[in-house]
Amino acid sequence: MSEQPASPAAHTSVGVAVLGCGHWGKNLVRNFAQLQALRWICDRHEPSLQAQAKLYPNIRATSNLADVLADSDVQAVVIATPAAMHYDHARQALLAGKDVFVEKPLALKYHQGQELVELARSRGAVLMVGHILEYHPAVTLLKDLIRRGELGRLLYVYSNRLNLGKVRQEENILWSFAPHDISVISTLVGSAPIQVSTSGGSYLQSNIVDVTVTNLLFEDGIRGHIFVSWLHPYKEQKLVVVGDRKMAVFDDTIREGKLKIYDKGIEWRAGLPMPRQTAETTLYLEEAEPMRLECEHFLACVRERKQPLTDGENALRVLKVLEAGQLSLERGGVPVPLTEIETGVPA
Repeated sequence: MSEQPASPAAHTSVGVAVLGCGHWGKNLVRNFAQLQALRWICDRHEPSLQAQAKLYPNIRATSNLADVLADSDVQAVVIATPAAMHYDHARQALLAGKDVFVEKPLALKYHQGQELVELARSRGAVLMVGHILEYHPAVTLLKDLIRRGELGRLLYVYSNRLNLGKVRQEENILWSFAPHDISVISTLVGSAPIQVSTSGGSYLQSNIVDVTVTNLLFEDGIRGHIFVSWLHPYKEQKLVVVGDRKMAVFDDTIREGKLKIYDKGIEWRAGLPMPRQTAETTLYLEEAEPMRLECEHFLACVRERKQPLTDGENALRVLKVLEAGQLSLERGGVPVPLTEIETGVPA
């Protein structure tokens, strides 16, 4: 299977059911409906189901997943239920012979994610995870700039994902917000980190962390820093990439000029480090909704039997970092090597 995103094609031959049509799922419902692929909407929460059923009266609606899985016209199931249900719902869909798109994270345990990846592989199913930022035109362009050496050797990357709400009760902020940043940073660096340390605090609910800071160490010395919070006075979604030639900033909260390249750095003069500041460039980005690109990519992969950009292996890399971060959090912020997640044996 190819690792490159498949180009959009005629999608009407692919029948899709969306499981979970609430806060995030309703956006997937909209996109797959516009792509003429939507066949079913399914949600046990009756108000969410009825709200979408009114918008799409020609689409079948049910609160029972079995109805969807029994329909031979449904080739793929899109899962946007709470994170704690992802493993079970994805497993049921794969066992029913369906291709699966599941929102992040793939599961809440690394070994459960491994099971899903193996199940999909054994059945020849397409398994894709919704790491939506990897489909953002800014990230696509930034990845290409790094590959071509425009920024020089990468030194460090940091990402802030901050907002006031939406506070979760099913998972903490690390599992809710950080998967986006873990997937993007790993993609830009070109490898998974070897060590993770996370610290944070619970302020609203005693057993659910609201704020975390995660530090990633990569094999070649590159470091990543991820600050996530749903208890913050303003919204910020900013990624900063620092190379030894140039620097880049991706700010996803502004409408225009989301990606800037700074021709800045440090030069040594007479043995002293001196700042170098020249040009600032705003890059042109494709006018496209990342979720639309993501949905088109999934449909093309199902139709053409191609490997998704954010496939099961990609999801496992993110899941491994999340689990290591959770262990570090529980141990007071001490670094956790990713080998511990793979083997189950503390280093």
